[in-house]
Amino acid sequence: MTSSAPTSLEFDRIQPYQDRRFVPEDADLLDVVTVKGLYRQLIDRPVSGTPGFEQWIQDRSELEAALDQAGSIVYIRMTCQTDDQQRAEAYTHFIETISPAVQPLDDRLNNRFLELLDSYPLDEERYSVYIRDVRTQIELFKPENVELQKQVSLLSQEYQRICGAMTVEFDGREQTLPQMSKYQLELDRDLRERAWRAVSERRAQDSDALEDLFDKMLAIRHQIARNAGFPNFMEYKFKSLHRFDYTPDDCKQYHATVEKLVVPLWRQISERRRETMQLERLRPWDGAVDPQGRPPLKPFSEVADLISGCERVFARVDPEFGEQFAAMSRDGLLDLASRKGKAPGGYQSSLDEARRPFVFMNAVGVNGDVFTLLHEGGHSFHTLACRHDPLIDYRHGPMEFNEVASMAMELMGAEHLDEFYSPEDKERARTSHFEDVVYILPWVALIDAFQHWIYENPGHSRAERRSKWVELFRRFNGGGADWSGLEAVEAVLWHRQLHIFEVPFYYIEYGIAQLGALQVWRNARQDGPRAVQAYKDGLAAGGALPVTDIYSRAGIKFCFTEDIIAPLMDAVREELNLGK
Repeated sequence: MTSSAPTSLEFDRIQPYQDRRFVPEDADLLDVVTVKGLYRQLIDRPVSGTPGFEQWIQDRSELEAALDQAGSIVYIRMTCQTDDQQRAEAYTHFIETISPAVQPLDDRLNNRFLELLDSYPLDEERYSVYIRDVRTQIELFKPENVELQKQVSLLSQEYQRICGAMTVEFDGREQTLPQMSKYQLELDRDLRERAWRAVSERRAQDSDALEDLFDKMLAIRHQIARNAGFPNFMEYKFKSLHRFDYTPDDCKQYHATVEKLVVPLWRQISERRRETMQLERLRPWDGAVDPQGRPPLKPFSEVADLISGCERVFARVDPEFGEQFAAMSRDGLLDLASRKGKAPGGYQSSLDEARRPFVFMNAVGVNGDVFTLLHEGGHSFHTLACRHDPLIDYRHGPMEFNEVASMAMELMGAEHLDEFYSPEDKERARTSHFEDVVYILPWVALIDAFQHWIYENPGHSRAERRSKWVELFRRFNGGGADWSGLEAVEAVLWHRQLHIFEVPFYYIEYGIAQLGALQVWRNARQDGPRAVQAYKDGLAAGGALPVTDIYSRAGIKFCFTEDIIAPLMDAVREELNLGK
């Protein structure tokens, strides 16, 4: 399967959304002297009157967008080929040199902003979220944390390198771990088990290295929190993620409600699979294969077919989405195929000066690839929907709604999978996706509960951490696969979750947003055009409103209590033809 990763030249051809007013066109934003000089110009600029103040804010936004885009490009290029030394060095330079230099200057800009605000009040309705966020950033910034945050970024890059280098010799050739995933769809149970064990054995080779890496991250993060005046990293991170609308206790309510209402449904799904497959017990290699013994779904053979098929799906959800995705493909903003040296996973990254999205993933020709591209496409349309706002801060929504953008697109796009499949296979794909929806809600609870425990107990040992993971895994696994004899693999399954290593606490958003996405889907079943327009209205809000208001604009509720979750699970149960 071929790939067409963008080159730096192709990125250079992507034009800014608008001409620069403050940042010189030829400014080298990978040069620390240049970057610091631009920040100091803003810090020292005389400002008079509210119009001058607002122009100062917009010039700051322009600088931040240009710099963020420069950082995004070096990150994208590094993840597209983690074994390219030049790309690795460019990314390392950015996080070792540019980011640490900017952080204290950014704090000075924040303080200058508050000084100017005292003299030149701003429109409260327009700027309330912005002001709130600036105050939070000032509260959290500590100069001594700059070096520590750089160290965590470098450790995250090491995690990418370790995982990107994992390959196995299987079926007569060297294969990446994403490429190995397709064997879990094969009907031959012995083949599935051998592939599963081959991957697990390869991961085990780096298990100690990943544990060492995480221990280092944990110690640094705890110190960052203490430096900022917090008793633990959990409380620090909630503040830094701007979680103003819910608390750690609300997250724990999510855990408990999901355990009560969703885990039993997952247990039903697992039991139906076991019975259909006529197995005495389900094993970890039995969860992805078609339970009725049908061959794996094969939606495409080449990445080009994935792109064209998803373009048609997006266009059927809304013509504007199809046009936007076609432009992304045409402009080289997709790198989709798996290959050796490529970082794992998938993401959408915003090129903040161009106000364009870029999508990265590891497609190998399976059904999950279609849903991954639908997911990242939803993020892309979110980026494009709020590109009109002059403030970079308002062109990025709260994470709890960002994932509604992606997950709702999965659900709405699934209605048009006949672009890839026959009617029978389309229903197979939709059924599999709804089962995945049920699965992800407890998995999110598991990952979030694990991270709460990790950071609320910073002095824990490695053995205690593994024990807690197993305890929580068995609590939320809900009677799924039988892990007897596989306890060593079970104890380190969390190593596969890059969020735990790279973006701690960024995971509950997937659960909250999945509930929001299910509400969008339920609305679309009742009135498709109205639901899609409300969804687009939510996307267009960007980050200019509190998350609860953005949900309302999208026609849904920001809530994860029983009265919201129970009817959604009833609708999914009906979709899956499962009784109470």
